[in-house]
Amino acid sequence: MAKGGTKLCRGEAANLENLWVKLRSEAERLCTEEPELRHLVDDVVLSRGSFAEALAARLGRRLAREDMPRAMLEPLFVEILSGDERIAHACGRDLLAMFERDPACFSPLEPLLFFKGFMALGTYRISHRLWRDGRRWLALYLQSISSEVFSTDIHPAARIGCGILLDHATSFVVGETAIIEDDVSILHEVTLGGTGKDGGDRHPIIRSGVLIGAGAKILGRVEIGTHAKVGAGSVVLNDVPPHTTVAGVPAVVVGEAKEQNPALEMNQRLDCRGANI
Repeated sequence: MAKGGTKLCRGEAANLENLWVKLRSEAERLCTEEPELRHLVDDVVLSRGSFAEALAARLGRRLAREDMPRAMLEPLFVEILSGDERIAHACGRDLLAMFERDPACFSPLEPLLFFKGFMALGTYRISHRLWRDGRRWLALYLQSISSEVFSTDIHPAARIGCGILLDHATSFVVGETAIIEDDVSILHEVTLGGTGKDGGDRHPIIRSGVLIGAGAKILGRVEIGTHAKVGAGSVVLNDVPPHTTVAGVPAVVVGEAKEQNPALEMNQRLDCRGANI
């Protein structure tokens, strides 16, 4: 099926009802094409009344444990996602970001069913709400289980905007005081960490439109400016100006980001001065 056949306009991101209609349509088609997946698709999508309920069901299936079974988790997730539409909206924006920016994603249903980066972000968003509500032990519990299941470690106190592409997600680490603004694209094995045991604001700030390549380590209270690019495998210890590309260990500015919005373009080639890389 051609990706363009189910393309969602960015304006629809704010409308969860439109997204939900698309997901149900894709789910019905999937059941026809792959009847072996009918039980999963019916449980997560076709038997649900909203995107929030579907996401709660999917996360409940993945995160359930003997000490907190699905029968306990799913109602909690539904309560949080349905009680604050901003959380479900952010998850919808994340799903659309993955569909729009990942050329390997041919349906908006794929992230909901299969992409651990999407599910890890959804789990973080729920745990972040619990953290803000003073339920810190439960938030940390979800962080721990998410780390085991999705191979990511996102502290529930971190502040993460919406429209985040977390591609592959394996070994993605985010510290307690990190800030990630809207419309950022991040590949696997990225660390947003501190540089020691000092308290306070000690983790990075990632401004909107930033693209962070695989394996990059950004350490300390440094700021990655709007629409900047961080090359794969780089170690960033200082602020990065907006619209620039940095790379290396330690990272240095190697050129200007040629794309107007690197996070959306997903071009990971380095924009080096005088070089063809």
